[in-house]
Amino acid sequence: MAPNEWLAVAMFAAFITLIFTGFPVAWVLGGLAVLFTAFAIILEVDFALTMDVDWAYTSLTVDRIWDLMTNWVLVALPMFIYMGLMLDRSGMADALMRNLVRLLGGVRGGLALTVTLIGLLLAASTGIIGASVVLLALLGLPVMLRAGYNPAFASGTVCAVGTLGILLPPSIMLVLMADRLAISVGDLFLGALFPGLLLGGLYIAFILLFAFFKPSAAPAPADPEPISLGLIGAVALAVVPPAGLILAVLGSIFFGLATPTEAAGVGAAGATLLALLNRRLSGRVLGEVLEQTSRTTAFIFAIFLGATAFSLVLRGLGGDELMARALLGLPFEPVGIVLCILLLTFILGFFLDWIEITLIVLPLVAPVVVALGFDLVWFTVLFAVCLQTSFLTPPVGFAIFYLKGVAPAGIDVATIYRGVIPFIGLQILGGALIFYWPEIVTWLPARAYAPPA
Repeated sequence: MAPNEWLAVAMFAAFITLIFTGFPVAWVLGGLAVLFTAFAIILEVDFALTMDVDWAYTSLTVDRIWDLMTNWVLVALPMFIYMGLMLDRSGMADALMRNLVRLLGGVRGGLALTVTLIGLLLAASTGIIGASVVLLALLGLPVMLRAGYNPAFASGTVCAVGTLGILLPPSIMLVLMADRLAISVGDLFLGALFPGLLLGGLYIAFILLFAFFKPSAAPAPADPEPISLGLIGAVALAVVPPAGLILAVLGSIFFGLATPTEAAGVGAAGATLLALLNRRLSGRVLGEVLEQTSRTTAFIFAIFLGATAFSLVLRGLGGDELMARALLGLPFEPVGIVLCILLLTFILGFFLDWIEITLIVLPLVAPVVVALGFDLVWFTVLFAVCLQTSFLTPPVGFAIFYLKGVAPAGIDVATIYRGVIPFIGLQILGGALIFYWPEIVTWLPARAYAPPA
């Protein structure tokens, strides 16, 4: 390798190492960009090595940051975040939990099914993992434990279902991916819809089979409430508002009535209206939601800025060309190379957050996948499925720690780890199905944009 490529390898290794120090990721990324620019200048001046990176080159970061901050697509991020946080305060999930428990509580494993169905609705209307996991844990976990559910099974269900929001549209991860790869957000939303529902279906099938073969772990109540028209009507009234909001947001995108940014505005307004109708909206609630939205948005954009500087210097040192040569030089067919990329993504998910992987790794490997002749939307959705596992895998596993923070006494980290293992296997199975049947991803975008017959 050339000296500049060795420096690129050292830069990436330093990033992986410094992540474990607990220092803010945005400062790590930006600091390494400055530090390795200085190293490159020293090596070029003192040792007459060609580095192609200097302060004039690094100053291009300013132009890139300007383009980032004026990006119209990214306007959707704070509005989707606001939408999720406001829905969390709207009381929507409380009503869903009460009524679905009455409807499905008599089924063996019915409480876990209730949590899964509510999680799917939350995933398609919030897209914020922390809020979904905490809300499902507070609403569903105590109910399942009081009913005699196995603690590992109950906590694993909450964790896994809560992570669906990172994949099902309107996912903020898909918005970031679309921006990094310069592809349509609408295409990614359409492509991720069936894979997200597929994972939800796998979870439901597992819960039913687990409850059937191990009834003591998910017992049915002795005196379930009989199903009546009144009960069905109550469930319908609880489901219609969030379903209507999902239809307004995603339907307006899928049918070409609004851009994702405009649809995000519709979602934010709809979530506020739901909170108002449920009498949960107040000046204090609005202020808290706006503050949390600002904090979350600032956190994401700070990482964006650091990643912009880091990626520029890494590319200047030849890191992207080195990655492409390394992957294309593997002794495998194109399918094998893509599998290696996905395996690398899965392993990185043990140590890195999805934001860092999306901003740093995805732009490096995507050009290789395109050069191999694969559909970029299909690969990006597969990449997202792999990243979903990062919320469940130790030692980072943010969903596990979100749950541990609000779990009842007696639910320790080891119990949660045992509970999520089957769901990690289901996510890998879902990824394998998407890999071997790309139409799961590509069919809906092709149909949506196909010319009328």
